[in-house]
Amino acid sequence: MRVVFDTNIFISAFIFPNSQAEKAIIKIINDIDLLIISKEIIDEILSVLALKFSREKEEISRLAVYISDIARIVNPQISINVLSDEPDNRIIECAISGNADFIITGDKKMLALKNYGQIKIISLKNYLEL
Repeated sequence: MRVVFDTNIFISAFIFPNSQAEKAIIKIINDIDLLIISKEIIDEILSVLALKFSREKEEISRLAVYISDIARIVNPQISINVLSDEPDNRIIECAISGNADFIITGDKKMLALKNYGQIKIISLKNYLEL
C-alpha cells in the first residue's frame, strides 16, 4: 500500500519511543508499505520538532535524511483548499500526487472526511490493524 502520514504521526513516532506511531514507521522500514512524502511535509515536521520540542539542528538534519531515505518524495503540482488548516491540505496534495491509498492521521477534521476521492483517510489504530 502507498501511504501518507500526517505530521502528527511522525512527531509522535520521534518523540515517544515504542509508541503506536513508531510501529507505523517500522511498517515502512520493513517494506510492508510505501511511504509517500513531500518537501512541504518534511519541512513542517522539522519545524515542529525545532520550535515545539526544542530539538537541536544536528538531530533535525539527521532526521531529514532519515525521512528522505525511508520515503518516496513527491512534488505536488496541484493546490487544494479542502480543510481550514493549510498543512492538512498539503497532506492531501501529497497523497494525490503520490497516488496514495491511505492517509494516516490523528486529526479529527481530516478523519471526518473519511476519504478524498479514492484515498481513504484512517486513524493510526486502523492503519496498524490492516
